[in-house]
Amino acid sequence: MSEMASDEGENIIPFQLQFDKPIPFQIKIAEWNPEKDLLAMVTEDSKILLHRFNWQRLWTISPGRPVTSLCWRPDGKAIAVGLEDGTIALHDVENGKLLRSLKPHAVAVVCLNWEEDEQSNTDAIENFSVYEDRTSRFFPPAPRAPKMPGVVAGDSSFMDDGEDSLAELSNTSFRKFNILCSGDRDGSICFSIFGIFQIGKINIHELSVPVPHLNEHASCQLLKASIYKVALSKDLCRLVVMCTGELRDCNIKSREEKFSVQGQHGLHCLAMDTSIFWKRKYELHQVAQQASNIEDLTEVIRASLSVMSKQWADAMKTFHDKFHSLSTLIIDNGLESSPQEEFLSLLGGARISPALNQFLVNSLGEVGVKRVLKSVCGTGQELQLVVLDHLQPAAEIIGFRMGELRGLSRWRARYQGIGLDEILLNEATENAGLLLVQVQRFMMVLSSVVQQFSNFFNWLVRSIKYLMQEPNDQLLSYNGELLVVFLKFLYDQDPVKELLELSEAGDDIEIDLKTIGRIKELLHFGGFSDTDFLQRTLPKEFQHMESSFKTALQMPFTTISRKISCMKLLPLCPLQLSTTQTRTTIPMSLSFYKNELSDDTTCQSGYTDYISFQVPDETFPETPNCIGIAKGFKENSSNERNGYTSLEAVLLSIPNDYSCVDLSLYKDKELVLLMNKTSENSEGSGEACMMVVQTGDLPFISISRSTSLDQWELDDLKGSIVFLEMENGKVRKVPHSAIAPLAVSASRGVACVFAERRRALVYILEEDEDEELSEDK
Repeated sequence: MSEMASDEGENIIPFQLQFDKPIPFQIKIAEWNPEKDLLAMVTEDSKILLHRFNWQRLWTISPGRPVTSLCWRPDGKAIAVGLEDGTIALHDVENGKLLRSLKPHAVAVVCLNWEEDEQSNTDAIENFSVYEDRTSRFFPPAPRAPKMPGVVAGDSSFMDDGEDSLAELSNTSFRKFNILCSGDRDGSICFSIFGIFQIGKINIHELSVPVPHLNEHASCQLLKASIYKVALSKDLCRLVVMCTGELRDCNIKSREEKFSVQGQHGLHCLAMDTSIFWKRKYELHQVAQQASNIEDLTEVIRASLSVMSKQWADAMKTFHDKFHSLSTLIIDNGLESSPQEEFLSLLGGARISPALNQFLVNSLGEVGVKRVLKSVCGTGQELQLVVLDHLQPAAEIIGFRMGELRGLSRWRARYQGIGLDEILLNEATENAGLLLVQVQRFMMVLSSVVQQFSNFFNWLVRSIKYLMQEPNDQLLSYNGELLVVFLKFLYDQDPVKELLELSEAGDDIEIDLKTIGRIKELLHFGGFSDTDFLQRTLPKEFQHMESSFKTALQMPFTTISRKISCMKLLPLCPLQLSTTQTRTTIPMSLSFYKNELSDDTTCQSGYTDYISFQVPDETFPETPNCIGIAKGFKENSSNERNGYTSLEAVLLSIPNDYSCVDLSLYKDKELVLLMNKTSENSEGSGEACMMVVQTGDLPFISISRSTSLDQWELDDLKGSIVFLEMENGKVRKVPHSAIAPLAVSASRGVACVFAERRRALVYILEEDEDEELSEDK
């Protein structure tokens, strides 16, 4: 320990302390931005903080629900937040605004991993480029969701202020193919392209795990599994999953019964084959790009319908509240007529009743008429603007994008393999067309209703002027025939509301048989195959279209999910069923590093996986305080035929006076360890140290092929444990007792250590990083 005990003034201290600052909150999750000197942290009360490298806070947000995981998008422009209720929220790095929220899980999202395809968007072999989005050639920029009148921007949700950021997020995310992997507490793993388009889901409880060393048909299952971490390789071909669970055999022939094992609970590692993402990344990129835009536009339509429905309901409430008093006056005067009959009597030149006279002159008045006129007709004009500026453009672009997807589905050689179904997309495209027809129908009805209301109010103003013996020559004229129609059919009915309501089953709009017959006749001339669309309301038609779109995209989701399979199982070490350990008390790290001699045109051996974790003391009581490091788990090797797996591993023993707090794979062949000294210093504040271990110098051992299911892989390493020599390593003393998490940035060469007494210490791991970081600031 001579290095650690050396004087601070000497030049042999390996890591430069940038600063040591107090923090107001205890931190439970921390992740460095992959492209910028930004650190995202989650406090114990689930607030999310973003700090610069100089510890300047940029923003703080509170999702309102417990935060359980965190990760950055590969380009660093957005951050994914996993919540306890299964929601994944995407936030803008610039201001923390909510960009998108999806709920792929039913329980807490415990881990997230976001990887980007590092290859260019053109395949050098097949010369197949990513599809060019042609929408901008034919349409103006996509419309935004309308804001509810009276709501100040930012009051309703983060989305209001984040629309520009959301557009930028979509534009930048589509440039390179990337996938967000999320694991939940119940063992489900979801895959989302660009972080927003769900393309697959598996559950490790339902997987059949092959056991080829017993026989080619042998398999087992993991029960009561709990996921710790997931890591997707940078070529998107493999997924490594760290989990706990009970290993049980489910398909082993009778002659191998001697290998049967029941209730084998422990820490396991799974290698999943996700090569479908690499093999079909261009096709998936195109489908996800179109489908994600359609999903955005459906939200525009949903918001438009909600705004329109509320605005019209408020306007009609104003109208009925004003004119309800006429019915009361008619009853009070002992009359048996209706308001419509009273108005028709006045229109016909008959003597006006005392009730109607009192209503028009005293209760309503010219000012009241103009106020209701402004409310109803003004709302009608606002609804027309919502349709023209938001709803109709969104529906038109959806129809175009649906047609693009339908065109792709006809390229069966490429798109049938990912589940793009032409028949289902034909139906979805037709329903998009039907929605446009319903929009035009609504506009015609709305225009007619607003015109008739305006005509009715103009007549009322003239009538009030006449009753009050005031000149009315300068007033607008009215149409008597339209007025009769309004009083007979529109005064106590609301066709606009009828078209804006989400009707229940059996409560459809009534259409005469003659019209239905004409629609069916159009089938012979290429008309819509669905002849019942006029019986549906506008929201019902939208719901119909959205449902068919989701059904069409469920096929790719199901197809991709089925093509993700388990390749290998690595039983690492046993765990006691009574253990009180949770996923936060076993330090572990997963990462992939590019092989020096790799071929980017294939999906084999391009990257080597590294797995590092603290071995629970209960596993090997005779050799406690060990760190397990394994590599090459996913590789396919010819050595397996010779009795060895492709896995190489080593057990690293930590000195007895230290305990591992957390660890992180730093760069290729380097591991950062954060350790607490078990004995407190004289001041009682504790002491810790941070150390970089050169894994390339460790004597990795090839693990022999197990001959039974109850053989733990780390058993082979008991006799060859490597003892950590801290005197000869790169070690930096930390003047406080440290706590998890340890946040390490491989791209920026920095590490953040959190201490028990609410302090944060940032170290520069590489000497030549100092100037670069200062310039970036």
